Order: sequence, then C-alpha cells, then structure tokens
Amino acid sequence: MSPGRPPATATVAVAELSRRWKRCLPGAGRLARRAAKAALAAVAEDRAEVSLALADDDAVRALNRDYRGKDEPTNVLSFESGERPFLGDVILALETVLAEAADQGKPAADHLTHLVVHGVLHLLGHDHEAPAEARRMERVEVEVLAGLGVPDPYELRR
Repeated sequence: MSPGRPPATATVAVAELSRRWKRCLPGAGRLARRAAKAALAAVAEDRAEVSLALADDDAVRALNRDYRGKDEPTNVLSFESGERPFLGDVILALETVLAEAADQGKPAADHLTHLVVHGVLHLLGHDHEAPAEARRMERVEVEVLAGLGVPDPYELRR
C-alpha cells in the first residue's frame, strides 16, 4: 500500500431473496456482510467481491439439485466464479439455518455468521473433504468467528 492511500476494502453484496429473513432474523443482511468481510480480511483478500443471497429452503434445494445432484436443501452453497476480483456467490437457506441453530442450541445469528464464513472460505479454495483440509479450514473459521465474538462451533466435537 502506498503512503497516504486508504486500504482497499472488500465488496460484499447481500440480496435478501426471502422476506422471511427480516422477520425471523432481523439484521441478517448486516450480520452476513460483516462475517463475509471478516473472512476475506483473515486471508488478506481486501480487494475481493462476494455476493451473498439470503434465500429459503426451496430455492437452495433447487440449486443443490441442479448443480450438485442432491435433491434436498442444505444450509449453505458456494459457487466460485473462478475469476478475481469477483470470487462468487454464497447462498443460505433460511429454514435449514434456523433448524440447525435450534438443534445445536446456539443463537441463529451465530450459526448464520459461521455459515457465511464457511461459505466465503469455500470461495477462497478451502475445503473439508480430507481430514487435514478440514482441520485447516476449521482453524481459520474458529479464528475469524472468535474475532466476531462467536464461540467455536466445533468445540463439542473436539
């Protein structure tokens, strides 16, 4: 960075595709943007662009079926663009996010924050298919979440 020039900032666009997010989790868009920016900052992607979509289970189920061959909703999907600065899209399913948070006994806001961080890390090439990759990805997630005041989501598993 040159002297006197402000640091670049990541651009995070949030689309609330389901109006129920506002009712079920007020401030979800703000939380999601903050989580995405924290994940990008943790890996020094300060010029990146990410799109977040707060959708419902039906929309995520259709995407999961069409792009992954799994005819079921999932909590979060990430679609890498393969180009910089636009990294890709992260789509979250409202009903699944809320149900998982309730099942795990954690605030829905914390679970949303975790899933956004998780999804953005996928856009940055992180994965959890192999155990070593999963440990690396989880370490970054836990570090980012701690900076956001969110407890370690993997603590009970360890």
